[in-house]
Amino acid sequence: MTNIDSTAPPPEAVAAPQRELNLGWALVLISIAQLMVVLDATIANIALPYIQKDLDISDANLSWIVTGYALAFGSLLLLGGRLADLYGRRRIFIIGLVVFAIASLLGGLATNEPLLLAARGLQGLGAALASPAALALITTTFPAGPARNRAFAVYAAMSGAGAAVGLILGGWLTGTSPELFGVVIDGWRLTFLINVPIGIVAALLSPRFLNESESHEGELDLPGAVTGTLGLLGVVYGLSRAGTEGWSDTWTVASLVAGVALLALFVVVETRVKHPLLPFRIFTNRTRAASFVAMFLAPAAMFAMFFFLSQYIQNVMGYSPLKAGVAFLPFTVGIVVGAGLASNLVNRIDPRYISGVGTLIAAGSLYGFSRLPFDTTFPAEAVTGTYVTDLLPYITLMAFGMGLTFVPVTLTAVHHLRSEESGIGSGVLNTAQQVGGALGLAVLATVATQTFTDRGKELAEAGAQAGGPQPSPEQLEAFQRIAQQQIFTEGSTQAFLVGAFLMLAASVVIWVFLDVKHEELATDSPEGVHVG
Repeated sequence: MTNIDSTAPPPEAVAAPQRELNLGWALVLISIAQLMVVLDATIANIALPYIQKDLDISDANLSWIVTGYALAFGSLLLLGGRLADLYGRRRIFIIGLVVFAIASLLGGLATNEPLLLAARGLQGLGAALASPAALALITTTFPAGPARNRAFAVYAAMSGAGAAVGLILGGWLTGTSPELFGVVIDGWRLTFLINVPIGIVAALLSPRFLNESESHEGELDLPGAVTGTLGLLGVVYGLSRAGTEGWSDTWTVASLVAGVALLALFVVVETRVKHPLLPFRIFTNRTRAASFVAMFLAPAAMFAMFFFLSQYIQNVMGYSPLKAGVAFLPFTVGIVVGAGLASNLVNRIDPRYISGVGTLIAAGSLYGFSRLPFDTTFPAEAVTGTYVTDLLPYITLMAFGMGLTFVPVTLTAVHHLRSEESGIGSGVLNTAQQVGGALGLAVLATVATQTFTDRGKELAEAGAQAGGPQPSPEQLEAFQRIAQQQIFTEGSTQAFLVGAFLMLAASVVIWVFLDVKHEELATDSPEGVHVG
């Protein structure tokens, strides 16, 4: 007779910790991928002067190091999401990581401008494959309820904190010059090379810890892929160029017109093909459509915050690149805290209230930034803003509000999607974020630039009419520097004020249209299927 030890745990008890461990590693892999994708949009910013000097890049082309990545990433997201649905999300996720790692290696070893710009575009392709697949993998890997909500919280925190982490990491790496096998490596190259081992290791571990989704029937909609990708490319490029060259620039107008025309053609194509790249039925759900709109408006204000504050901290307050990056550290902490709180609350409170309050907090923060002290009357005096009183409280509040916002909005955007459409749904969400960020930056940069121009003319006229003794060259240089700081501060405050209204618009959309109940988020059935 076999003696059975009654104290031995049942098989389910042994499997549970192992499953929990696997879910933990799955979340680590997805989070690392998303963090790499997001922070790469800002990590090279602080290194730009060093890259320009080493590779002899002109001022006109320097911005393409940042813009090239954003263009490829934003315009290819829909295609990446559709590929994940058709051929398996884990497979496309791994391919995206490998492409991203190879592109990072090429960028880190680049010896001329064309190779570096090509590497940045290739990085954008890898990111466009990996990012929507990563978001869709959360729904594939994590069961509905608290586990999935926590996973979305971490994903949202990585998405929101990535830009700040990029500034910190970029400032630190740029300031180092390590020696490897007797060869001194320029610090700016490390901002690219650091992705190589991380991306490869994540790709190798993915088959072990991530579940593969089913490959769904259908074929790739090539006409839709071409018109949609080129249309988004034209719109994103036009919006990005408007932020630097103005809305009346010939290439800005041409790009926007061509992009809109191609997107209109894309809509026509999608209504006539059997397996569309973008099934428009995903927009018929009111809550999901509201989530997409909110994710379009909120980043429009948040991304501009990084743009103006990073310049204010360095050019006006005089912080070094590394110190400027560290100044954004509270944003990383705040968004992690906000996202963690949101993931717990969403199990008990409807998403409308969590994200609605989050957007109101963020709008209040942007209004706080609009109160930065300045004085553009003649003669200009030194700027009196301080980090502790004028920036730190609002950086922290902005981060906390965005943490509360991103988790419920991300969760409701992909919830109840059909299994074969969760990848494209993730792609639409990421596209809304990227295009919204580009649009917000272009609009707010135009607002700020108009203020720079108008106030600069007024100060110049006031100086010409002031009379008195002729200032020395040193005095004139000091006055011009202080005047530029004051003018920049005023322009930034106007941009922040417009950003606050954009965030309020996102809040209105959430309060009015985001009506899903928290009980529904604990179910996995697709829309239209009711669980008895």
